[in-house]
Amino acid sequence: MSLTTNLPPRTGDQYTIEHGRYRAVITELGATLRVLTCDSVDVTVPLGANDIVGCCEGQLLIPFPNRVAGGRYGFDGVDYQLPINEPDRDNAIHGFAKDQYWRLERLDECEATLSWRMPPAPYYPFDLLVTVTYTLDDDGLHILVRAHNHSDHAAPWALAMHPWIANGLDGYGDEIDAQNAQCTLEIDAATHVQVDDDLIPVGTEPVDGTKFDFRTPRALDEQPYDDALTDVRHDMSGNATATLTRPDGRRVAVGGDATVTSFQICTGTGFPAAIRPAGVAVEPQTAYANAFNTGIDLIRIEPAQTSETRMFIGMLD
Repeated sequence: MSLTTNLPPRTGDQYTIEHGRYRAVITELGATLRVLTCDSVDVTVPLGANDIVGCCEGQLLIPFPNRVAGGRYGFDGVDYQLPINEPDRDNAIHGFAKDQYWRLERLDECEATLSWRMPPAPYYPFDLLVTVTYTLDDDGLHILVRAHNHSDHAAPWALAMHPWIANGLDGYGDEIDAQNAQCTLEIDAATHVQVDDDLIPVGTEPVDGTKFDFRTPRALDEQPYDDALTDVRHDMSGNATATLTRPDGRRVAVGGDATVTSFQICTGTGFPAAIRPAGVAVEPQTAYANAFNTGIDLIRIEPAQTSETRMFIGMLD
């Protein structure tokens, strides 16, 4: 029998879950959120099952989000060198789990659980078993990520979810800027992270009087944005939330629990037209760029311990 007979898509098996108004498709590759719709309208920018993911659409960024400067970091007195996968800036970016096939643990009508174990690697020798559970309910999609440390020593850990929220206008290339400018964003975050030319943090500033003050809804008409906002406020339930209002009036909420300490906002301005998503990336993060070096908001998972983060995406209307 031919080895090419009945091949699955290149992103692996596709796991569809549904509840009420919502439908989601998660892929075996990277446990990526490939599709999320509400009333058959795209909540996130969709991907094809064989598409190359050019801008991390729907991916989980594990065990670190954003960048590690030069790919170098130290932890508990040991120095490590990560693979450089952003060569133009000499950085390691967005971890490893997005490029690995995950194992399906459970699938039912409205819930899917997948797992991934960090393979042996000299640049991150920590034996972490990670599970992600996607659950749909009346409010939308809920994401639970749990990382258990099977090592006999502590492990550094941070994560983010990288959804591109669809602006509903399906533009192409540079015209997306004008379409995103019709969106408004609200995030109760007091601090903007300043970066150098390689997008590595060099300091912080209050958002007061800047284009980064989204504490009340603000139009995205001062692009570009590729920025982290931190010192976020958590509500009485412990959640931090970003709300994007689209030109069609639909409002999309994205956020997470008390472990979410920042949001990365990216409008994709200047990205190559062929890969640019028609929307805005709104990324809940447990730590922003270079946390493996700065230690800011870095999570330390002790042996036999588990770190847990809950996130969500849903339509408010």
